[in-house]
Amino acid sequence: MFMIDPLYIMMIAPVFLFSLYATLRVKTTFNKYSQVGSRSGLTGSEVARLILRQNGLGNVDVVETSGFLSDHYDPRHKVVRLSPEVYRSNSIAAIGVAAHETGHAIQHAKNYAPLTLRNTMVPVASIGSNLSWIIIFAGLLLQMANLMVLGIILFTAVVGFQLITLPVEFNASTRAKQVLSSHGILSSGELAGVNKVLSAAAMTYVAAAASALATLLYYILRLFLMRDE
Repeated sequence: MFMIDPLYIMMIAPVFLFSLYATLRVKTTFNKYSQVGSRSGLTGSEVARLILRQNGLGNVDVVETSGFLSDHYDPRHKVVRLSPEVYRSNSIAAIGVAAHETGHAIQHAKNYAPLTLRNTMVPVASIGSNLSWIIIFAGLLLQMANLMVLGIILFTAVVGFQLITLPVEFNASTRAKQVLSSHGILSSGELAGVNKVLSAAAMTYVAAAASALATLLYYILRLFLMRDE
């Protein structure tokens, strides 16, 4: 069966374990620094609004959203959405995450090329994510190489999306740390904690990209093996 293919397990298991590690690390690191209050006493939402104002982005709203670490910037509505543990907290972790999301808003305002490309790729990546595995699975069952090729092409869009996400996220974290430092919102010691939180979060994006690449490689190998049969 496709889902218990030994080749699949062999190729995906390492990145799956890495993904679990990355998820665990980001949660434990966030929880650790969520217990450390900032010297300024500003909450995540207050820091986000401060950074946006200082960058001339008064048209970007900051709102609270549900879900643990569900923080994100919505480019369509120009809204920074922060989870309760970030929106209301004055911890170093909360401020770091809030600043990171405002980094995306700044990217958007400055037409940062990788972000523009990622936003453009969203519809295609969504279609590829939803349909590619169905088409590939059908190609395997029916032994139709052309169908598998179509599925692989669709999944390539997913891989491309994951890869372009990396510079977008890394750049947003760099912007966050720069603005927190330049505006004196956090001390150098506090910034060290922010760096650990954002580095742990970045690892989850690396894990997602590695998983997508490993899956694409598996599909390609399966295609070649099917043609050799």
